[in-house]
Amino acid sequence: MNPASGPITVAAAVIERDGRILICRRRPGDRHGLKWEFPGGKVELGESPERALGRELEEELGIKPESFEEMERYVYEYPDGLQVRLIFYRVRKFTGEPRNLAFEEIRWERSERLPEYDFLEGDADFVQRLAQSSGRV
Repeated sequence: MNPASGPITVAAAVIERDGRILICRRRPGDRHGLKWEFPGGKVELGESPERALGRELEEELGIKPESFEEMERYVYEYPDGLQVRLIFYRVRKFTGEPRNLAFEEIRWERSERLPEYDFLEGDADFVQRLAQSSGRV
């Protein structure tokens, strides 16, 4: 990666409902196949992270976030040198019923159980904090 270009920005949704959080498992052929993650994705050129979050949730789950708030952001560098700026948003209200449109599997899980899943390396520390604080990062 060209260091001058900076990290890739990713908007990720921590979608909450009935005391559970929606997590998604990547398909086997995808980069980091079969790893768990929060839904969302890369912010495109000229797009705000909030707009990217809405676009990605519609593409991946068929839902539209109605309200959300930023929880945390940080830059993570993968062993291959890829840098990702992760922005996590808490989504408590959305329209539509989440449907799996892009993943191997989606699952509603309690925050304290999230560390039992094999998450992407970049999400792992956030997952630990989320679990230890019962979903209140």
